[in-house]
Amino acid sequence: MSNDGARRAEILDAAATLFASTGVRTTLKDVADACGILPGSLYHHFESKEAIIVELVRRYQTALDDVAHAALEELGRPSARPPAEIIVSLGEAIAACAIRHRAALLLSFYEPPAGSSEELVQLAARTPTLIQTATREALRAGRERGYLRPGVDLAMLADRLCQSMLHVGIGVSHRTAGGNRMAAIRCRILLDGLAVSPPPDDALEQSPAFLAANKVVATWDEDDDGVDERDREGLIRATARAEFARRGYEATTVRDIAAAAGLSTGSVYRVIESKERLLISIMASYVATVTAGWRAVLRSPSTAVEKLDALMWFDINLMDQFSEEFKIQFAGLRESPPDSPDLTWTFPTQLRQVKTLLAEGIRAGDLHLEGASADIRARCLFGVIWMPQNIVHGAGARAALALSRDTVLRGASDRSAANREPFSHARTGG
Repeated sequence: MSNDGARRAEILDAAATLFASTGVRTTLKDVADACGILPGSLYHHFESKEAIIVELVRRYQTALDDVAHAALEELGRPSARPPAEIIVSLGEAIAACAIRHRAALLLSFYEPPAGSSEELVQLAARTPTLIQTATREALRAGRERGYLRPGVDLAMLADRLCQSMLHVGIGVSHRTAGGNRMAAIRCRILLDGLAVSPPPDDALEQSPAFLAANKVVATWDEDDDGVDERDREGLIRATARAEFARRGYEATTVRDIAAAAGLSTGSVYRVIESKERLLISIMASYVATVTAGWRAVLRSPSTAVEKLDALMWFDINLMDQFSEEFKIQFAGLRESPPDSPDLTWTFPTQLRQVKTLLAEGIRAGDLHLEGASADIRARCLFGVIWMPQNIVHGAGARAALALSRDTVLRGASDRSAANREPFSHARTGG
């Protein structure tokens, strides 16, 4: 590698570390200081901060494609490895790639920061088709060998698996004790399912937990305050939700909100007091919504399996109707990458609830999950309770629920198959 090439790689490595820890607030001077060079020397290699971001995203996407090529090459050869081992190994490779390229993942997983160039927008919008194809082919090979049930939608399952693995790199739970097993445990939850004896759909939908979730969801239409333009506060809140979700909180100004709402900046200030108070108001309302739904489900007189099913259904409805709040939370991660395993406002409470639910279900003989500490198992389960936004919006809430039940509850694998492996993670080491 030439001196210029080596210095360019050094700059990218330093920038990746900084973006992963301080987010998009990282400046070119920060990168230059980390490399021990003057900002002017940095411009010899990259004309702007965005040029560095573009290169980081390209490097990440190339690495992810390399994982896919390696998997497809292996699938093209005869293999004695069990289907589960092949699928889990691929999942671990995807997660490892996401961890290595965490900065690029955070900068491109959803929409890039507001004001980004068309090049970065198009690059970030690129669907990771090749890795999804490789995952789908691994699943198809597993079905041909009798490992997977015939009724599971392989394209949706591949998308679900890929996104679950990429999400391992978004947070920092993988750095905690036993966190190296997270990718494999998430894979095995989706493949093997957690329910010892999964009930049929009609029984699940008549459970007190499911009815409690529906009762809370039904109140959302009654509380809708964001569409009546005669209500200035409601208009400002609805506009701010959309702008914070699109631009990110840090990049959005009150002037931006006012312009999008068709109001003067002064009239917005008279209603909201400050941008910070507006964000707190929006997210406090969302947190109250999440808390009320989870509490209603978990307090119902239902089994652990029924409660888990109802939580997945409730969260699918949240994803469907509160998509702006999800984007606001993720934009916050992009601007200020987490340095603790607690990703969101509601996460610590929900993690405790999942840990309790899992322990109760295992104790009652309704759920099974092995291979790590109670904390890691709860973090893995929490991660798969939430269905990716594109699946909810693309396939619909009911199809998303069917996929959740076919994976998290029942498992995509055929439990009656002779080649089914026991639910254990010791062999995978991950």
